Amino acid sequence: MGTAFALPIVGMAFAVLAPRLLCRARWQDREPVVALWVWQCVVAAVLLCFGLSLLVTAAALCPPLRDELFYDAPRRVQQAYGLATGGDWRGVFAAVLFTGTVHLVLHLFREAHLARISRRRRYDEIRQAAPALPGETRERAALLGRRAEHLLVMENPRPQAWSLPLPTRPLQLVVSTGAMRRLSAEQLDAVLAIERAHARARHHLLVQSAGALATAFPAAALFTAYADNSARLVELAADDAAAHRHGNLATALALLDLNEARVGAGAARRGVPLPWTPGTPPPPPAERIAARVDRLLTGPPRLRPVQRLHLTAAGLLIISVPVLVVLAPGLGALLGRI
Repeated sequence: MGTAFALPIVGMAFAVLAPRLLCRARWQDREPVVALWVWQCVVAAVLLCFGLSLLVTAAALCPPLRDELFYDAPRRVQQAYGLATGGDWRGVFAAVLFTGTVHLVLHLFREAHLARISRRRRYDEIRQAAPALPGETRERAALLGRRAEHLLVMENPRPQAWSLPLPTRPLQLVVSTGAMRRLSAEQLDAVLAIERAHARARHHLLVQSAGALATAFPAAALFTAYADNSARLVELAADDAAAHRHGNLATALALLDLNEARVGAGAARRGVPLPWTPGTPPPPPAERIAARVDRLLTGPPRLRPVQRLHLTAAGLLIISVPVLVVLAPGLGALLGRI
């Protein structure tokens, strides 16, 4: 049973050390996509540690499961894991791990259900404001595929633009008339490119899952830091995608013009409440918009390809640690008899 107890220790070590190291890393703003990958690898490694620990503990308590896991394996491999030892602590340990797993799964399902309801409500509001044309049937939308999109212009003097990705419907890109009046053609293309980048990378699912982890375990510094950084890094990644196609200047000016009321020094200084229309996503904080604009205009250059490769490999190494820990006793038993 040593492996079952070692895995949570490794997971807690990752959960304590990773946020301290990653939150100090200045390269994240230069490579948001790589930073998201590293964050996800760390979180996956922690969850994998506790999941594999539950599996080993369940194998010690359930002989049929043990026979399935060690099917055709030499007897010395099973003995190397010490599944017959541990006494009554095995049941208590398995109960704690199982309770945490159920708690997490329920939060994930809850967040997914609430997000699905919110997206459907917003979609219905959009369809009520702009009904489908006679030839725009569900069959035609299904033939277009998931990459299809609908651009809808809403009558609203406030400059706004957002996307509404739905798994069974074409992507909805919504732009207000105020945004069309304020933005130039190139700036409007940059804004739409940002929203397409969010939808293409499924950033809404990433942010929702990160928020569910932080809600399920608010005392875990790793999950709260992961949720905060994910919400920021997905915006930077979408900005980079738009800037790569339309240029840094056009993307920065589009963000500035689209959020002029929010990044104004007077409104930020006085704490004036931001205007918000029901049915649209809440506006991002003014400080975050200003930081995105500054990054596009004066930010440091991207990392070199070798540095990005090293960080990607580091993420793979992190997520492979739990697998190596759980396989170590069995591999040691096999190699010791060769």
